[in-house]
Amino acid sequence: MIITRSRSKLPEPSPEGAVVSIGVFDGVHLGHQRILSDNVERAREVGARSCVVTFAGHPKELLLGRAPRTLTTIEHRLELFRRAGVEHALVLSFDEELRSTPAERFISETLVEGLGAREFVLGFDSKFGLDRAGTPALLRELGHSVQVSEKVVVSGRAVSSTAIREAVELGDLPGAQAMLGRRVSVLGEVVGGKGLGRELGFPTANLDLRHELSPPTGVYACEAKRVSLRDLSQERARYAAVVNIGYRPTVDEEPPERPQVEALLLDFDGDLYGEYLELEFVAHLRAERRFDGLDALKAQIARDVEAARSALTESALTD
Repeated sequence: MIITRSRSKLPEPSPEGAVVSIGVFDGVHLGHQRILSDNVERAREVGARSCVVTFAGHPKELLLGRAPRTLTTIEHRLELFRRAGVEHALVLSFDEELRSTPAERFISETLVEGLGAREFVLGFDSKFGLDRAGTPALLRELGHSVQVSEKVVVSGRAVSSTAIREAVELGDLPGAQAMLGRRVSVLGEVVGGKGLGRELGFPTANLDLRHELSPPTGVYACEAKRVSLRDLSQERARYAAVVNIGYRPTVDEEPPERPQVEALLLDFDGDLYGEYLELEFVAHLRAERRFDGLDALKAQIARDVEAARSALTESALTD
């Protein structure tokens, strides 16, 4: 997949043109997947390049002065775009210049001239450009072919990033998964920690999620996958994992400002510092709690490992 992070660095458009979709796509949920699937399918039908235009930051940061914690960072979204078959992603910074660009100008300069757009696939509520004037109706008025993907409804409610955030924050993994069309997951960089896990015989990878939203504090059975951001086409092995999200009350006298994410990869021995891990949440095992010393904590981690193996085996049988 081609990734372009500036309009000034766009490669030459494909001679066959592009089928273009536009949006934040936070979470890349079932509604987004419908758009991406329609885009990729249409691009194949007409022999064009499938292309997505998205934003590095959430537009609400500039529009409202605040933005929700995202379900997926831009790196995570790009990985999910690749899995959906997208061939080119243009990542734009939603700044004042972009905000004030009239939709007609954005369409002509960026989408048509820059990307070679020949057709568009948009969501049912898609709007872009100054005053959100960029709509399927405007594109059609300008003579462009537009396909509007159908709304996706789960349990009587339109699938949305907002609804999924609510489910994740409440720890409703099945509800969030139903709207995502995949397991709840986070992507983070492995950073240095205190090394206590290794001393206990259970070395953990500490993840920096940036601003991605994670489930509530607790211990989870997960599947972990190494992800290469330099080569998104590179497939990596999966590992069973026990993941703790929380404040580590047994070992930290002063709790951290934000919950820490620690992943114990089972049947893995190696150095992960600086790499990225994607964690898929399979089951909630227990709440985080304080133990009477490190021996009690170590014994509980051993029980968590067995519980995680059981939960992952059961999940594999029912998936």
